Amino acid sequence: MTIPKCMSTQHPDNVNIPFFANSPDMDNEDEVEEAFYAFSHLGCDEQMWDYEGKEGDAFVVKKLLTRYKNFFNKKRLGEDVFLTLRLPNPEFEIPEAKILIETLESIPRSFDASHTVFKDEIPPIFEVILPMAQSQLALDRIYSYYHKFVIGKQDYRPIENDITIAEWVGKFAPKSINVIPLFEDKEHMLDSHKILDAYLSNKKVEYQRVFYARSDPALNYGLLSAVLINKVAHQRIQNLSEKISVEFYPIIGVGSPVFRGNFKPETVDSVTKEYPSVYTYTIQSAFKYDNPPDEVINAMKRLKEIPVKRPHLMEEDKCLEIIERFSDAYSKQVLSLAPMVNRIAPYSPKRRRRNLHIGLFGYCRDVGEFCLPRAIGFTAAMYSIGIPPSLLGLNCLTQKDYDFILTQYVNFEEDLKEALKYYNPNQDFLKFDFQLKLKDFNIDYELDETHKTYTDDIIHSIKKEQPEGLTEKILLAASRRKFLG
Repeated sequence: MTIPKCMSTQHPDNVNIPFFANSPDMDNEDEVEEAFYAFSHLGCDEQMWDYEGKEGDAFVVKKLLTRYKNFFNKKRLGEDVFLTLRLPNPEFEIPEAKILIETLESIPRSFDASHTVFKDEIPPIFEVILPMAQSQLALDRIYSYYHKFVIGKQDYRPIENDITIAEWVGKFAPKSINVIPLFEDKEHMLDSHKILDAYLSNKKVEYQRVFYARSDPALNYGLLSAVLINKVAHQRIQNLSEKISVEFYPIIGVGSPVFRGNFKPETVDSVTKEYPSVYTYTIQSAFKYDNPPDEVINAMKRLKEIPVKRPHLMEEDKCLEIIERFSDAYSKQVLSLAPMVNRIAPYSPKRRRRNLHIGLFGYCRDVGEFCLPRAIGFTAAMYSIGIPPSLLGLNCLTQKDYDFILTQYVNFEEDLKEALKYYNPNQDFLKFDFQLKLKDFNIDYELDETHKTYTDDIIHSIKKEQPEGLTEKILLAASRRKFLG
C-alpha cells in the first residue's frame, strides 16, 4: 500500500474562510467540498474525516464519488488518495459512544457506494483513528468489533432456515480494518511502544500506523515538553519496529503556531528535520487557507520529496527529567493566566460546527477551579494578549539545560524567535520576567510591531471591559500571524 504523507484535517485554526464555504463556521457539506479541494488542488493524499466531537457526514464517500467521478476515475479513493475516519472514544465521550458503532457500520456502506461506481473490490475506507488511545484493549475492541459484528453478522440468518444477512442485503466488505491509535497524553505517548507491542502480539500485519498528538501535549505540558515527549516516543517506537519486525509509519498532528508545531509552507524542511522518522504530517486549516494556494501546493510537493529517516538519538533520562520540571513550571503559569484566557476565548471564531474536544484540560480537577478551552482556542487567546504560549515554563531552565536542549530539539532557538515576534512587552498578565532569561540564553528577536499594535488594542478593550468588536480585533491580529490559534 502507498502510505499517505499529507493528511488534510478539519482543525479549526484558520483565519480566512475558504472560497467554497457557505458560512464562517464550516458544515458537513463544506467539508465534503474541502476533501475534494484538498485532493484535487492542494495535493494532499489523505483526508481525516472527523467524528470526534462533531457530526461527520456518514455519506461522504457516496457524495464524493457521485459529484467528482471524473477525478476519482484517475485518483482512486482507497488506492491513490485516502479517507481516514477519526472515531469518538467511548471511554471518554460517553454521550457520543454509539457514534463509534454507527461509524464502523458505515464502512461497508461506503464500500458498496464505491463498488456501484467502479465495479471492483477496492475499499474506499479501511483505516480508522482512535483518539486518546490508552491501552491495547481499546484498540482491540474496535478491531474485534468490526470483525465479529460488522462483518461477522453477514453469515447469520435473521429467521431460522431463512437466507443469511449477506444474501438479504449483500455482502459486507472490507473484511478487516486497520486501527490507528492517536496518543495524546504524556503517559501513553511514552508507553505507546508497550501498548502497540501488546496489541500486535496476536496479529499478522503488513504495517502499523501510529498517530502522535502535538497540540494537546503542548496545552497540557508546554512547548518544550511536547516536543521532547514526541521525540522520545518516536525513538521508542523505532526500537519496537526493529524488535518485532513490523514497519511503523508515524503520523504527527502539527499546526501553524510554534506552540502547536510551527508547520507552515515555509517551514516544511525545518519541521521534517525535527521529526525525521515521521511519515505523515497533518495539513491543518490555517496551513491550507491562510497561505497563498501556490505556496501550499509547492509545500505538498516538497513534503512528498523529503525522505523519511531514523529518529534522532535522544538521551531519554535527561529529557524525561526536563519534561517533568518544565511541565510543572508551565502548569503554574497557565493557572495564573486561566481567568484571562477564559475571558477572551469566547470571542475567538469557531470556524467549524463542533463540540468541545475532551482532553486533559476538559476536566476541571486537572486545572484547579478552571476549565481551559481546547488547544486552538487557548493558543488564539494567548496570542491575542501578546503572550505566545511557547514562552511559558522557560523560567525553570538553566543555561546547562538550554545547551542540552539544543542537542535534542534542533529548532528550539528558531522556534522561540518565531514565537517572540508576537510578544507584547506592554502586557502585564505574565508575571515572570522572561526577558532576563532570554538574555542569559543570548536570544535576539524582532517584534512584529503591527501585531503588537493589534494586541495593544485587544488588551485595552479587555482592561476597559469593552468587548464590542473584540472578535474583529482578534481576527486582525490572527491575519497578521496567518493562523488563528
